[in-house]
Amino acid sequence: MNPMRVLSLLACLAVAVMGKPNGRMDNSVNQALKPSQWLSGSQLEAIPAVDDLTIERLENMNLERGAELLQQVYHLSQIHHNVEPSYVPSGIQAYVPKPNGEKTAVPLNEMIQRLKQKQNFGDDEVTIIVTGLPQTTETVKKATRKLVQAYMQRYNQQQQRQQGRNGNQDYQDQSQKTSSEENSSEEVKNARTQSGDIIVIDLGSKLNNYQRYAMLDIEKTGAKLGKWIVQMVNELDMPHDTIHLIGQNVGAHVAGAAAQEFTRLTGHKLRRVTGLDPSKIVAKSQNTLTGLARGDAEFVDAIHTSVYGMGTPIRSGDVDFYPNGPAAGVPGASNVVEAAMRATRYFAESVRPGNERSFPAVPANSLQQYKQNDGFGKRAYMGIDTAHDLEGDYILQVNPKSPFGRNAPAQKQSSYHGVHQAWNTNQDNKDYQ
Repeated sequence: MNPMRVLSLLACLAVAVMGKPNGRMDNSVNQALKPSQWLSGSQLEAIPAVDDLTIERLENMNLERGAELLQQVYHLSQIHHNVEPSYVPSGIQAYVPKPNGEKTAVPLNEMIQRLKQKQNFGDDEVTIIVTGLPQTTETVKKATRKLVQAYMQRYNQQQQRQQGRNGNQDYQDQSQKTSSEENSSEEVKNARTQSGDIIVIDLGSKLNNYQRYAMLDIEKTGAKLGKWIVQMVNELDMPHDTIHLIGQNVGAHVAGAAAQEFTRLTGHKLRRVTGLDPSKIVAKSQNTLTGLARGDAEFVDAIHTSVYGMGTPIRSGDVDFYPNGPAAGVPGASNVVEAAMRATRYFAESVRPGNERSFPAVPANSLQQYKQNDGFGKRAYMGIDTAHDLEGDYILQVNPKSPFGRNAPAQKQSSYHGVHQAWNTNQDNKDYQ
């Protein structure tokens, strides 16, 4: 029988027994903590079977209902702490995007041979993106596409311009494809770009229902990916300290486990791991610390956009950013899937040349503390330009539509008040409460 179904049945029985008058709780425990008072029998019956949960179904729920449902499922799964992960995907596909927008996906175990055919691959920065949700809805596809396009522009802008001037239509077409409200700034035209390579590992396409997503064995899946990165570094004779590993949602935790495996096998740490709305972890191996965490790489940063929805409130890195504070979602997101993917959209916006410092943030414990100019540290920047010596929790505000960054002045300041008075305007308090 499906372990999640067994778990749900046990949870229902536990709640029912504890809710009965003769199922007394210890008098030292506050009666308000009775499970029957936070989840009724009718609410339990309304929770769908795990097999019936899909990305599409969550997208069709409003943000509050979707977040409530996922919270209920998660907490039920944690009652006995015995839901062991059981799914390790095979045949994961990967691809290297081309400047003309095309891609050819191949099994991950064939990718290294393809990379050997690419001239100068790995000579500069290498960004590896691990997807965490299936590309079955436009919300997920668009966010991933925006991130890939942003890196294409960042790494290949100068080459694209030259090819465009020479009349190469493919590069002109790509320039049109990557043109959007997220890269319309005049700064883009004069930005200093760098060269690099991108690999997309499409783990998310294997997680095409909630059962696979919930039961994913993060450690084993991450170990497979970590071994692959070691093989790539060795066979391509490339430096490991140029690798930036980015994971979406549950892919963020897989990226962390992959980085751990890389260190275990080589004795070296990857340069950076970024988690884009790291997910809750439903199935966990006992006696094992699972999930993205500081120490997985030389620097670990995380952006949390759906803390009480698909994401987790647990600190996941050296520095954790909470746009508009810890919440079920962020401004403009109408459902939990959109909220989760906003982290990818924000990071993509910061990757585009000229937008690296569009997301200024300060250390704070809540959005209220942030709005009251009561933060307790200097400004930092969420996204590609995050300083690698940052630590702690950072709060910022974002726009409900693209461009999402508040585009604050970039001049250096020595205090919270000096930095934010210029841009923490009345509109902040009116429009984004």
